Amino acid sequence: MKKVAIFPGSFDPFTKGHEDIVLRGLALFDELIIAIGHNNQKNNRYFEVDKMVGYIEETFKSFDNIKVIVYNELTADLAKKYDAKFLLRGLRNTTDFEYENSISQVNRYLNESLESVFLITSPKFASISSTIIREVHKYKGDVNEFLPYKID
Repeated sequence: MKKVAIFPGSFDPFTKGHEDIVLRGLALFDELIIAIGHNNQKNNRYFEVDKMVGYIEETFKSFDNIKVIVYNELTADLAKKYDAKFLLRGLRNTTDFEYENSISQVNRYLNESLESVFLITSPKFASISSTIIREVHKYKGDVNEFLPYKID
């Protein structure tokens, strides 16, 4: 049976840390779906979702087992729709673990066949966060070193 995983997030923006998790996840799964969702705790996106889809698709254009989608539903329901049995998540620190652990518990309750798989962020990407990148970009700082694609 094909092992399908969903890598959900707001990806505002998608960073080299995210790229690293995806590439490492490919060693575990046959197909990976990068799912850009709406985070209710974040009011407005900084980077347009359509542009982010394009950037991510360009980043992984040589991989036929990576798909990029946009969704606005429960992640547990999305997994059912794609027959995905795994959620892939990256952990930078203990704060991430506490947050992701709670989400994992709820997703498992909503979809008992859904297993969360956590990868520890590679040390060279541990300090990168989408929040910091947005802040630097907002004040005209160069963020391209932290992204797997180029932006203005």
